[in-house]
Amino acid sequence: MRGERVAEVGDLREANAPRVIEAGGMCVTPGFIDTHTHSDMAAFLGDDHLDLKAATVRQGVTTEVCGNCGSTPFPMLPERREDLARSKAIFAAEDGPWESLAEYREAVGARGLHANLAPLLGHGSLRAGVMGMDNRVPRDDELQTMVRLAEAAFEQGAFGISSGLIYAPGVYARTEELAAICRAVSRHRRPYTTHMRNESDLVADSVREALAIGEQGGVPVHISHHKAAGRRNWGRTAETLEIVRAARAAGRDVTVDVYPYTAGSTMLAAMLPPWALDGGFDAMRERMRDGVVRERIVRDMESGLPGWENFSQLAGWDRIVISSCPSHPDYEGRRVHELADEAGRTPADMVFDLLAEDAQRTLMILHVMDDGDVRNVLGFEAAMVGSDGIPVPGKPHPRWAGTFARVLGHYRREEGLLDLAAWVHKTTGLAADRFGLHDRGYLQAGKVADLVVFDADTIADRATYEDPLLPPDGVREVFINGRAAVSSGRLTSSGRCRRLEEKMPATSAVRWLWGRASSLCYVAMVWAGRVLPGQSLTSSDGAAAMDWGHWSSPRPGGWRI
Repeated sequence: MRGERVAEVGDLREANAPRVIEAGGMCVTPGFIDTHTHSDMAAFLGDDHLDLKAATVRQGVTTEVCGNCGSTPFPMLPERREDLARSKAIFAAEDGPWESLAEYREAVGARGLHANLAPLLGHGSLRAGVMGMDNRVPRDDELQTMVRLAEAAFEQGAFGISSGLIYAPGVYARTEELAAICRAVSRHRRPYTTHMRNESDLVADSVREALAIGEQGGVPVHISHHKAAGRRNWGRTAETLEIVRAARAAGRDVTVDVYPYTAGSTMLAAMLPPWALDGGFDAMRERMRDGVVRERIVRDMESGLPGWENFSQLAGWDRIVISSCPSHPDYEGRRVHELADEAGRTPADMVFDLLAEDAQRTLMILHVMDDGDVRNVLGFEAAMVGSDGIPVPGKPHPRWAGTFARVLGHYRREEGLLDLAAWVHKTTGLAADRFGLHDRGYLQAGKVADLVVFDADTIADRATYEDPLLPPDGVREVFINGRAAVSSGRLTSSGRCRRLEEKMPATSAVRWLWGRASSLCYVAMVWAGRVLPGQSLTSSDGAAAMDWGHWSSPRPGGWRI
């Protein structure tokens, strides 16, 4: 490596560099790209949450696609700041003084990052910023304002537009609204990523709606955390993936991502039917204090509503765990039905009480999936890996700290699902291609030096639901933009991260085209994996206080691995 770029790849046993890492028997790959995170505000967490902020880097993640499920910290119209703040329950910190993506990018960059960020534009935040949390169709002028703000965000570097169609206010948006906004930014050729309207009983219909939005909007489609939730739907990923496969065969640009766990995680407010969320979280809190409203919600939970994803039935109260609850941290890691029994309350009343106190900050973990479906999606040719990690204090889902080590350890090595080259491509090049990260995702000369050195025989996730931030085994070195972020398995302070830009310079465009043409070279390098003695990659500016194995005679500015 030289500077922040890969200088050469190949047999470099005769090359010299100021710093050398002996990686015999290890795998050297591009840095992993997490295609689905909620790390938009992680940079604003305090230093006492370092383990939380750096959990992804420790498993080899060098780039995070954030702003998923329709929720982003921008755009922020001054007159709608309060509405937007109420819509963003998934974040762990307060809103900042920015209004646009460009201003948010500057604020995040000033705080320092542990991994590169590739932000999407959240449709839910866009809608809340223009028309509040109301359950209605936008007026023509409101739709035009959303279009204008979306175009501005894409000009400022948005990597796509996301929707969260089970969350307010996205749940109130019709297909036509989403397609119209996508159509307005279609010239950028960035994907529409979606937490679909339903991932359980109506999962097939929801896949078809996502495809319709992409077709009407003229944009690629990326289905987030694809699953089949609820025991009665287990096995249905065979059906939904066939729909996606048929669309791809017909020339449609559609992909999916998945996390390697049978439990999901989201805000506790998702337990409520959509009508109970109308008007935002303040209005919802008032409803939670009304006994008549509570009774109506319980009836809906028992009987269901058309199209509503009813988690109380899909999971059952004994399979719902409180993961983050600032008002009652002693509840974290406890099952709802256990808390209810101890308090002499019904599980529904326990949920209502928590929402009345702390609606925006209480998160849950739901055990609703089957491992057979997880395997189906992981093995799908157009599937990539996204942790869906939510970096919040408490006992977050272990996927934030364990996803990439788990796919390489458990599913590849222990279960024999796909080979190493396929997994590396899913977690690097495939993801880079989908989100237009033209200088990343491939181990080639001229690309940005985002690299991971790991042991394929020992890499394994250690994060659990009880101890969710345990770092993985087997990840030895991580480089981000040419600087060491993890050394000998330990986090360093020298990792330098960049704020990713939407515009691709001409030189990068040439490198990207060449990289696509020479992808076979990349695959061969990854398949070889276990670096031969003397086989090397040569970056500059390492921290002299660290032990890098041994030193060799200097070659101007560089690392050699």
